[in-house]
Amino acid sequence: MMKTLSTWAVVVMGLLAPAAAFAQSSDAAYCSALAAKYERYLNQDVHRASQSQSLESRAALEQCKAGNTGGIAGLEKALKNAGYELPPRG
Repeated sequence: MMKTLSTWAVVVMGLLAPAAAFAQSSDAAYCSALAAKYERYLNQDVHRASQSQSLESRAALEQCKAGNTGGIAGLEKALKNAGYELPPRG
């Protein structure tokens, strides 16, 4: 019985791993798209001194640029607050 459960656990994990990897890669691509849009539109405003960049937004940008998807929420918030549409998600 235990051997059967162990075998099934391995099979299930093998089937779920690609789905998890796809979700992570999809999130990473979305994070990169958010960072690119933020840099294109909002980062330019900072250089023109017309709008200040919050520490939260800057940290979120750096997270996404480093491949850490934890920055998604911060960049979404910054873009929405500035009136920009979010890029399509995966």
